[in-house]
Amino acid sequence: MKQLILDMENYAVEHNVPIIEKDSIAFIMKFIKTNNIKNILEIGSAIGYSSILMASVAPDVTVTTIERDETRYMECLKNVKKCHFEQKINVVFQDALEVNLSNVTYDMLFIDAAKAQNTKFFEKFKYFLKPGGIIITDNLKFHGYTGKSEEIESKNLRSLVSKIEEYITFLKENKEFDTKFYDVGDGLSVSVKKDDKK
Repeated sequence: MKQLILDMENYAVEHNVPIIEKDSIAFIMKFIKTNNIKNILEIGSAIGYSSILMASVAPDVTVTTIERDETRYMECLKNVKKCHFEQKINVVFQDALEVNLSNVTYDMLFIDAAKAQNTKFFEKFKYFLKPGGIIITDNLKFHGYTGKSEEIESKNLRSLVSKIEEYITFLKENKEFDTKFYDVGDGLSVSVKKDDKK
């Protein structure tokens, strides 16, 4: 397993695939363990790095992960097979915004896909959370650009960063969830679904 993780880290560097920072995944793994999280939905598999590490926290942790890029999807499948996690990780090849889910609920949703779509992912998949369910979002600092969108010269980058800034505001103002922000890795948020009965 250790060797596979190292191989995946090297593959990510060589092929320019963004994977979660080590501090961030360590934080999430600890969070899963501490909060007794059993089933996770991940938006954005890439090569399976984060889903394999999340699934490795405990024998009864399962992950459904969604990836729309075919090359990354195939690589993810290969890595899941290498660590014999086929029973623990279900890899779905589709655009997350087009996925139809029914009769399933999750303890936790992990959003680590197209940053400009964060709000849409949040709004779509919050309905599949159990009461008290968690949504964790990665890359909210976006390499230090967040909060500085006005200074960015590249139009595309400025547009993307301003969408991340809008998402942060959306989280802060959301009445259905309590959100905390953590200065870990590239910036994480943890949003806990409030109890409807209160």
